[in-house]
Amino acid sequence: MRAVVFLFLSALLSSACMASPPQDAPPHHTADGFRNDPPIEQNTLADFLRWQWNRLWKGIPALESYDFALAENDPAALRANREKTTLTWIGHATVLLQVDGKNILTDPHFSQRAAPVQWAGPKRALPPGLSLEELPHIDLVVISHNHYDALDAGSIERLAARPGGRQTLFVVPLGLKSWFADRGIQNVVELDWWQEARTDVLSVTAVPVQHWSKRSLFSKNETLWAGFSIRSAGFNFLFAGDSGYAPHHFREIGARLGPFDLAAIPIGAYAPRWFMAKHHVNPEEALRIHRDVRARRSVAIHWGTFILTDEPLDEPPMRLRQARENLGLPARAFEVLQHGETIFL
Repeated sequence: MRAVVFLFLSALLSSACMASPPQDAPPHHTADGFRNDPPIEQNTLADFLRWQWNRLWKGIPALESYDFALAENDPAALRANREKTTLTWIGHATVLLQVDGKNILTDPHFSQRAAPVQWAGPKRALPPGLSLEELPHIDLVVISHNHYDALDAGSIERLAARPGGRQTLFVVPLGLKSWFADRGIQNVVELDWWQEARTDVLSVTAVPVQHWSKRSLFSKNETLWAGFSIRSAGFNFLFAGDSGYAPHHFREIGARLGPFDLAAIPIGAYAPRWFMAKHHVNPEEALRIHRDVRARRSVAIHWGTFILTDEPLDEPPMRLRQARENLGLPARAFEVLQHGETIFL
């Protein structure tokens, strides 16, 4: 929890307004980094302190009160797979996508805590659904932004140190390439919103979302945040990253790059709404994203792994199910997986 407090507090102590963008730069660029487009009002220090004070009296369930179970899977079959299209939810925003013989990871996080250190900060409710050692060779990694629950140094370094790890391609938002270079990782491509990178069989496009970035006390919004469209010859996938509900972005994503065969959409870390709504969607908004981007099928991510906000860890799936039923959608349209569960697509 101390790590979460540090991140929010340092964000609020930074300047709430970014400098004006250079002439002819995209509207989300500033002289000092990046901003949302259109810009959004920032929470204040008073807002943060109010949130933290209110948390003391809410009786938020302890991590030990949850009884999540890992799904049974077959790591050997996943390592051998070269033909089937699969998705495995490893936990939080980490999924393994297998398509056209390629293995893709989103926001890989295999450490015990989502924090700058491993002796304090938000702790996992249960182990990763696949351990890092059980993974197949990873061809592509996409990183949505630089918060500690999305960009985990230990996981990245261990991935790069695996046999063949130096051939893994990392695709990241603008400003993050130097972070990888500092760790001796050179096979990195930076993308601005709507820019595309290509491999032999994949096309990866960074798409706009509404969020923010910060890694240290004075680095607010120095690096960009993004979701990613990953397209092969026969499959179109959207990793929505981490975002508040921004219909202008998601409808444009759907219009320009959709429809999607599958989308991975966050459903957790949304309470209290007065503080979190700008940067994290709730389950009802996640369903709107599902429709905005024209996803044929979606899976829920960014829930059930770390206590980052005020809602119970097991609440998001219940709210999603109710909202889905209210819309008359079948369960398969927007699925909630167990940690480690694999679906065949």
